[in-house]
Amino acid sequence: MVAAALLLASPADGQRAPAWPDALLTRTQALALIQGLNAEILASRSATFTLEKWCRDHDMAPEPRIVAEVLSGGARAPSPEQRARLQVDSGEVVRYRRVRLRCGEHVLSQAENWYVPGRLTPEMNRALEGSDAPFGRVVAPLQPYRRTFAATLLWSPLPEGWERAPRAAPPCASAGALSIPDELFAHRAVVHAQDHRPIAEVHEVYQGRLLAILPPGPC
Repeated sequence: MVAAALLLASPADGQRAPAWPDALLTRTQALALIQGLNAEILASRSATFTLEKWCRDHDMAPEPRIVAEVLSGGARAPSPEQRARLQVDSGEVVRYRRVRLRCGEHVLSQAENWYVPGRLTPEMNRALEGSDAPFGRVVAPLQPYRRTFAATLLWSPLPEGWERAPRAAPPCASAGALSIPDELFAHRAVVHAQDHRPIAEVHEVYQGRLLAILPPGPC
């Protein structure tokens, strides 16, 4: 059995995190956590506050608060399909923001955001242009909600057909440390204000660092 205290380095942010033993039980636990969080975000009004709750519940940082690390690079113009989903014509301004959402040193999500500044307040636009505030927190006064139009599981700890495979080893028998990829699942959603007008389209990729927590045990 691999001890839960074993630490691995993450190439994404340099912080060290508990290694998960590569065993049937821990793979099943990892899948349950991924699917549970995926469902919570799909059912929530705000991915930001769902991630913040995850960070707080799993003691991932002394101050469990999500901040947005704004990434540099060229803006990406919205496609005609995105403009249609946002209900904007070809002359209306749509701004682009690309961020990493962090809790402490853990990057939990990478997100692209096409938002309509004309449907936000001046204060909200200033915050999005000049601070590390996540979009969900900035627009919270609009009581936003999400309509997800694509959700993709990018990694399953259990391979297809695992339940039919012969089992020679017990559930806690470990083959070393479980290799958790950088990307776990992805969402594409349109964010609407309380008045049902679209204010943004978001493309989010949720990161392997969500599992930078102690394995549940007993393995």
